[in-house]
Amino acid sequence: MSGGTSSDDFSVLVLASDLGVDARPFLTAQSQNHQHEQEQESWHDCAQYLSPDEDFSDLDLLTFFRLQGSDNYGNRIFRIVGKYYPATIVSAERLKRYVFHKICSELPDGPFCIVYMHSTVQKEDNSPGLTILRWIYEEMPGEIKDRLQTVYFIHPGLRSRLVIATLGRLFLTGGLYWKIKYVSRLQYLWDDIKKGEIEIPEFVKSHDDVLEHRPLTDYGIEPDPFHLSEMPSAAYPFSKHEGRWAERDY
Repeated sequence: MSGGTSSDDFSVLVLASDLGVDARPFLTAQSQNHQHEQEQESWHDCAQYLSPDEDFSDLDLLTFFRLQGSDNYGNRIFRIVGKYYPATIVSAERLKRYVFHKICSELPDGPFCIVYMHSTVQKEDNSPGLTILRWIYEEMPGEIKDRLQTVYFIHPGLRSRLVIATLGRLFLTGGLYWKIKYVSRLQYLWDDIKKGEIEIPEFVKSHDDVLEHRPLTDYGIEPDPFHLSEMPSAAYPFSKHEGRWAERDY
């Protein structure tokens, strides 16, 4: 064999059975070292996007991304309220850092899900676009992607369904496309999440009542004068709102 070393080198510890030596401390130490290395590697994947000095208190006040309760299957819930997100003044890079900050600092071990409320979302004001959402998702460590079980998409509307159906397989990678569960009415959400587990804003309840009395709006048959079922374009570039950040206060 050559005298060089390899990254695949390993060591073998041999203990005679008749020496009466308990091998468990040796094996436990090796196991703990291996586990420690894995934890450091996992933390590095998350830490590279975090800055301990960055202040996200302004985004926390908007409450568009919060950890709340669990669904009926034991998955912790990240609640996202689309209307609360100010897409015109938050850069894609800062949104990514904020999402990683929330996941790494608040989400406990184990599976989780997302409840996304699309009610009354306006594509120009409240959505970063599918391109940015895909970019953020792809930047996540694989371990976090695997822990995401379901995305409950509340009040999707016809346009949302069509965009995801036609472009979803291209833009939503890593199995995310198959994790989306459409929830056209709040009453269907209670099949998977107990009432009271997450806070439902009043405007979401009101929008649900409107759809209940105008059910054809969901399918584009009845007019939607307020454009309550708009779906964001998938072609937003990352710098879409750069020129507006200095001009607008939220």
